[in-house]
Amino acid sequence: MPERDRSSLSVNPLFSRPGEDSVALKTRLADGQMLPETAYQIVHDETMLDGNARLNLATFVSTWMDEHANKLYAETYDKNMIDKDEYPQTARIEQNCATILADLWHAPDPDGTIGTSTVGSSEACMLGGLALKRLWQNARKAKGQPTDKPNLVMSSAVQVCWEKFCNYFDVEARLVPISEEHKCLDGFELEKYVDENTIGVVAIMGVTYTGMYEPVKQIAAKLDEIQASTGLDINIHVDAASGGMIAPFIQPELEWDFQISRVHSISTSGHKYGLVYPGLGWVIWRERQWLPEDLIFYVSYLGGDMPTFALNFSRPGAQVVLQFYLFLRLGREGYAKVQQACQDVARYLSAGIAELGAFELWNDGSDIPVFAWRLKEGHTDKWTLYDLADRLRTKGWLVPAYPMPSNLENLTVERIVVRNGLSMDLADSLLQDIRTETEFLDRLESPMPQEAEQPGFHH
Repeated sequence: MPERDRSSLSVNPLFSRPGEDSVALKTRLADGQMLPETAYQIVHDETMLDGNARLNLATFVSTWMDEHANKLYAETYDKNMIDKDEYPQTARIEQNCATILADLWHAPDPDGTIGTSTVGSSEACMLGGLALKRLWQNARKAKGQPTDKPNLVMSSAVQVCWEKFCNYFDVEARLVPISEEHKCLDGFELEKYVDENTIGVVAIMGVTYTGMYEPVKQIAAKLDEIQASTGLDINIHVDAASGGMIAPFIQPELEWDFQISRVHSISTSGHKYGLVYPGLGWVIWRERQWLPEDLIFYVSYLGGDMPTFALNFSRPGAQVVLQFYLFLRLGREGYAKVQQACQDVARYLSAGIAELGAFELWNDGSDIPVFAWRLKEGHTDKWTLYDLADRLRTKGWLVPAYPMPSNLENLTVERIVVRNGLSMDLADSLLQDIRTETEFLDRLESPMPQEAEQPGFHH
């Protein structure tokens, strides 16, 4: 750039300099270059329109970490988690975190377990499912039995990653429908869905739709009954994307983890109630024998072999470092305080919404700090929960409304996810806005116009 043109940039007002005084080309590469300050400002301004992440009550994903975590993030974002030879200490940190989780989840021998970090809990679920499938295949092959029709049994309210797993890895998804009487998978009529081709049962600790825990101990007891009557020995993978980092701290008496012998693997999201920025997941096996050896690859470092098992290859190591930071920083006491504060806010909000008179709670946030509600039958024919969601969005709040899964698809609910960062004061402001907008909608003299198709719900 000529010296005269460059010097003029220092005196030109920010938004009238070249690049800022015109619409930037955004779907093709421009012929020329742009000042880094200008490119930064354009991208910054675009992301500014996303809104305030702390007011997003739809997502489970962490949106806040402290300044020390932010500093560590900046210092380690260039580390490649898969390169254990180049970054052996990050590899050691990953192993430390996996052992901590194995201990937290009552593995018989935490130091003898095996686990791995992942990009998110969806990848962790895929790995857990793959291990179940390979174990089943190996056992069938050893007996000379066919292996062409595996199936996996789970709730119809399962997170979409499990349907992806079944689709991508040629496994039949057997979905047990939820109902008003059985709001989650609880073992009811489970015998109708399992057979000799069942590779496992998925139990969810924190259903995406509602936040409810599925009773793992009860499901395991039902599988015990099935084994006694049929000989089928079927294992459980616990999808604890949220509950795996909540139950150990605020519901320690609940038996859902490796205390139950049928639970062979557990996955969780480090970037949800593990309190780390996205994306980070974990999957841990009860004992090494439940992760088939033929699925493990070995990478040599420090004169030894590091077992690796992942769908992704190059992936960031910074989030793993952040998870270790939080394990050190918070300990059991700190995690208990954070999770209890979230649950207190959830219970405050659910109680306040129940008092409004227009709604009926589906659950109250006493499992994970997530709850859902529906309109009371006969309350109104002038508006729906979609209208309430739209009204709240005008105040900056993102509170999704969506249909329940098959068998209850005619039921619409609205859901709030309470994460670290939604203070009691903010929650009270939200409750006041819900009350105000509900009163506004109730005063309507004619029904709100409805779109032909309501917005879909994405997990």
